[in-house]
Amino acid sequence: MGNFLNQNWLAETNEGFGIAVKIRKKLEHIKSDFQEIEVYDTVNLGKMLVLDGVIQLTEFDEFGYQEMMAHVPLFSHPDPKKVLVIGGGDGGVLREIAKHDGVESIDICEIDAMVIELSKKYLNSLSCGYDDPRVKVHVADGSEFVKERQQFYDVIIVDSSDPIGPSESLFNETFYRGMRNALAPQGLIASQSESIFLHMSTIKHLLAISSKLFNDSGYGMFQVPTYPTGTIGCCVATLGPDFRNPLRRPDETMLNKLKYYTHEIHKSCFALPNFVLKILQQQDK
Repeated sequence: MGNFLNQNWLAETNEGFGIAVKIRKKLEHIKSDFQEIEVYDTVNLGKMLVLDGVIQLTEFDEFGYQEMMAHVPLFSHPDPKKVLVIGGGDGGVLREIAKHDGVESIDICEIDAMVIELSKKYLNSLSCGYDDPRVKVHVADGSEFVKERQQFYDVIIVDSSDPIGPSESLFNETFYRGMRNALAPQGLIASQSESIFLHMSTIKHLLAISSKLFNDSGYGMFQVPTYPTGTIGCCVATLGPDFRNPLRRPDETMLNKLKYYTHEIHKSCFALPNFVLKILQQQDK
């Protein structure tokens, strides 16, 4: 569970510092077959989902994460038709993918059915993504699921929690090799890849794997205030398209539905601070 400072404040701590959120009410607390799941009504941030004591999202700022995880790979592909989401049980990434009219099928593979159930109960602003008729739900282990779909998907999005517990297998080379084999020619992946301020070892690890298996890869960074350090990012890897310079951009109708993603934000998210570049350059030597 999260660490309560007192009856009104829940804190998530990481590497010696953290974030505290003022709570109005605990809505749910269960232990599934895989993890502790908590849902809170907060004072200023709307509803909040917590897994094993780690904040996964708040209604206040979830849009930045969901939009970037979905639209960066989708707008980088010339014509995405088949999309897979691994994890993402809250439905937010599904909601964003559904804004692309050209997508024909959206599979989601979530290992924990209770995350889906509680999101549908409490987080309708995200779980509305399940309402799209193109969505097909698979309750399964994503690392195994990709082995069943060879050269099938145009885009695979890994909306995972941290690399512990049920998500641990989504951060190794075997899984990334499975994703590569599940991609159609010209396919791309985007996977949740933690924060540059806390998890450079994880980022280096994922980029090293991706550089071995894909034509090109990189790390994009974006802001989510209720994540530790306020930043998080995704590892994007491609079998063809240049994800740093997207081929397409949202039309005016879609742009009016977006809060964070723009064509310019897409390109700029891959411009990293100098200390990160130096660490990654040391890895390349």
